[in-house]
Amino acid sequence: MTTALRAVRAGLLLLALAGLLAVLGCGGAGGAPTRLIFLPRRDGEYEIRIPNTGNSRPYPLTQSLRWDSAPVWSPDGTRLAFYSDRNFNIRDRDDNVDIYVMLLGGSGPVRLTDDPRPDAFPIWSPDGARIAFYSERDGDGEVYTMNADGSDVRRLTHERGIDIPYSWSPDGTRIAFGSARGGDLDLFVMDGDGGNVKRLTRGPGHDFSASWSPDGTRIAFESNRDGNGEIYVMDADGSRQVNLSVRPLDDVYPAWSPDGVRLAFVSDRDASADVYVVDTQFSFLTRVTSAPRADIWPSWSPDGTRLAFISNRDFNTEVYVANADGTGQVRITRDEGFTSWPAWSPDGSRLAFSYGHDGRRDVYTVNADGTGLVRQTNDTGQSEALQP
Repeated sequence: MTTALRAVRAGLLLLALAGLLAVLGCGGAGGAPTRLIFLPRRDGEYEIRIPNTGNSRPYPLTQSLRWDSAPVWSPDGTRLAFYSDRNFNIRDRDDNVDIYVMLLGGSGPVRLTDDPRPDAFPIWSPDGARIAFYSERDGDGEVYTMNADGSDVRRLTHERGIDIPYSWSPDGTRIAFGSARGGDLDLFVMDGDGGNVKRLTRGPGHDFSASWSPDGTRIAFESNRDGNGEIYVMDADGSRQVNLSVRPLDDVYPAWSPDGVRLAFVSDRDASADVYVVDTQFSFLTRVTSAPRADIWPSWSPDGTRLAFISNRDFNTEVYVANADGTGQVRITRDEGFTSWPAWSPDGSRLAFSYGHDGRRDVYTVNADGTGLVRQTNDTGQSEALQP
């Protein structure tokens, strides 16, 4: 792995010597997945950690400063779900990560979960009625669902070993998730009520970052089974697993185009981390970015013509947008701090992202042309219009 990609990913890939496992957290509606990091413990379980900036070590989920992060749009584009630690107490290390939802242009964030253990990484069902999420409320990390108003919480997984929800199937009937119940991280699917669990991958190495194709027939995922990060595609039943990248360096962050034909991903095959697009039918490869510094976290616009991504090409992590062929690259944000988790609104008019500053992190939205920057969270429940 090149120095550039290692620095930006900050442990997001499996680092065999360090024992870190990077897996998908939650994808928004049509958006790129977010990431978690798992550090194996002596008791056989895992400690969740969150990616940090640059070469900094990832920090524990339950030992973070106040922050609002990983925004995901509701399917109708009216709400943003995110997770937040708003009760952090440095002296007593008394904090609690919970899930919130806010109505854009309306009232402030509504707290959906309130448990002493972490609840995080919300995923909207395609109809916007339910939210799948990760929780440690019963001791182990498990998959849960709840109504969009926080009611009717249901635990879906009950196996020893951490279970993480990745994404709903496009028809809303199934959930893809990862589990360490067999030792390695493998991919599973289950019905939306937790029934009919089916294991999709097995064998040496770790498989993670499962993402359904828009038509629900295939699943893309990352795997280190070949000794480095590679992108695979398989049928939704786990058959016909095909390696699309086949390179000695790392290929990560797969994201389906809305037409289900192409996958955007990040690769360090050309010395720096850049965004690429591959045609899954004919393996045609397009290099979207070629900056001397890292470009990561690609997210497709709903019409499939553009990609948002994060870049530190200007020595500061910012949101950029480019046409899918690499032309027309435009810098959208211009602030000091750490910007991450870009996600398109369902109508393609806005981008949500998380922005870290002053020891905390907040959710922002911005028009796709870079205008209309709005700070959506500030712990007071009020939005604040800012200058771009």
